[in-house]
Amino acid sequence: MLKAPLTLPPRWGLWDVLITLGGAFGLSIASAFILRGLAVPLAWQILVGGTVPWVALAGWPLFVTSVRGNGARIDLALRLSWREAGWGVVGGLVALIAAAAAAALSAALIGEFPSAAGEIGAELAGLGNGWVLLAFGLMVIVGAPVTEELAFRGLFFAALRKHGEGPVLTVAITAVAFALFHLEPARIGVLICVGVLLGLVRWRTGSLGASMVAHGVVNAPAAVFIILGLPGVTP
Repeated sequence: MLKAPLTLPPRWGLWDVLITLGGAFGLSIASAFILRGLAVPLAWQILVGGTVPWVALAGWPLFVTSVRGNGARIDLALRLSWREAGWGVVGGLVALIAAAAAAALSAALIGEFPSAAGEIGAELAGLGNGWVLLAFGLMVIVGAPVTEELAFRGLFFAALRKHGEGPVLTVAITAVAFALFHLEPARIGVLICVGVLLGLVRWRTGSLGASMVAHGVVNAPAAVFIILGLPGVTP
């Protein structure tokens, strides 16, 4: 008779969330300073500068759960079944609708506002390089959902639950942190709506993979616009 593998009490926590998010900001600032100092072409500044913070966002959660826990699959629920993927798609579509409603309300109150990704995509479109647009589009639809979910609905979500916080407060805290992390004050309402729905997907499915799928669905329209060289808005 096969025995279930033993799990160890995780020895990581909220301090590791600070390392993850602080490391991402630090790497972003350092890479921007170095790339500009070296006069690297704009396209490479955007592509390299946009991926370097992922070393902290994704790398630290994967590393710390492997050396001080049971690995990301157990500690962060990093798994995905077809059923969970389906719920991720549904959650992502609902998040898109909620984001569109929040964006319309914000536009009525403070005027139209582009997203950072949309502005960058428009800037890259001016360079006329389709491969660069494709690479950035893949960053938006694949890279950002995977790395940001590992940080927010992965390590941060699990650390709060491990600390004893209830699911509702955990979803709310991670949603606000997710919104603030993007440094886009005009879009904070949109980002909180998206963060709440991604958190609900993570909570109700018990799968981090499901929230990654939902996040990818949310970012998909913007990624398509970017790849086609058209103005886009990334919720």
